Amino acid sequence: MASLITRVRAKLFIHSSQKSMHALDGAYASLMRGRSHDFEDLRAYEYGDQVRDIDWRATAKQGTPLVKRHRALRMHTVMFVVDTGRGMTALAHDERPKKELAILATGALGILSLRHGDDFTVVHGDASGIRRMAPARSEGALEHALRRIDHAIGTSAAPSDREGLLSYVARTVSRRMILVVVTDEAPVTDETERLLRRLRVQHDVLWIALRDADPVLDHTTGRVRADVYSRWQVPDFVQGDEAIVRELTALAAADAARRDELLDRLEISRVDLSTQDDAVTDLLRMLNRRANVRF
Repeated sequence: MASLITRVRAKLFIHSSQKSMHALDGAYASLMRGRSHDFEDLRAYEYGDQVRDIDWRATAKQGTPLVKRHRALRMHTVMFVVDTGRGMTALAHDERPKKELAILATGALGILSLRHGDDFTVVHGDASGIRRMAPARSEGALEHALRRIDHAIGTSAAPSDREGLLSYVARTVSRRMILVVVTDEAPVTDETERLLRRLRVQHDVLWIALRDADPVLDHTTGRVRADVYSRWQVPDFVQGDEAIVRELTALAAADAARRDELLDRLEISRVDLSTQDDAVTDLLRMLNRRANVRF
């Protein structure tokens, strides 16, 4: 089996001159690092750095933008809370396996945590049980974590249990962490809100939702589409039915609006990932938005 980290890294470096990696590095540093008053050094400005970090006096002398780096107050632990239930065995919005998008999101942020000297850990599971990895700080451990997520989703027979995962973290994790919840588009419930309120008091929380493939497309395909839970097959004759597409789109938009209102009210950063090709850009936008809000 090819290295999953290698696949993720290929997505991070997909743009020329490694712009995507530099941008993510800058956004991650602004988000995750504690800001102290202890000056460390200067370095060249890179896309994604915060304007407030520019040393204007040094910039004027050198004739090129320079940013100040400060010694971090502490390292962080990033906890990936990954839904590996049957719902994650479905297709994503780009008609590719949703688990590949989950691995890409977890792997991309995991690589960033390693580059910045932070620990990471993974909690994953479904209605049949929840598993937790010990904190680690190596590419080997990240590869192992990604393979565990890949295997757990690929062999899942139990329903997803988002509330069970959040409850597990709330009950067992006492140390402050950065929680990265990787889940799907399932509607949020009152219990989801209760648990997020509790977690938000103690942790920094980021919400990554993986968009599902549309059950009914706006065109005919000739291929069978089936629900991963019930195995009910969508009749081919409904594909391309404009009225059905509009109704399903409206229902999905209403569920998303309720979720977004809740997350915004709790000041939880969020992003919807639809395709593997756009995932890195979408993650960057989320990190930049959160960095700008926090400081």
